[in-house]
Amino acid sequence: MKKILVAAILVFSAVAAHAADTCQTKAVDKNGKPLFGAALTSSINKCTKDAAAACDISAKDKNGKALAGAAKTSYTKKCVSDAVGG
Repeated sequence: MKKILVAAILVFSAVAAHAADTCQTKAVDKNGKPLFGAALTSSINKCTKDAAAACDISAKDKNGKALAGAAKTSYTKKCVSDAVGG
């Protein structure tokens, strides 16, 4: 029973950490206040481009071979969507 509880806590904390690290949550000014308007749009666009570049690099199958074609496109689309928070 303890093992199940520990596993559930680990899964929950990993999901919470991932959910907290999106482009929307990163869009804050130097004082930690949320951005609005053009500053928010610019921040989201930059974050999306950075996420797309990182996702393209990480697009590999379970054997470590680089994905290509529709598989890469699908992987990158989901990866960027997760990073942007949408």
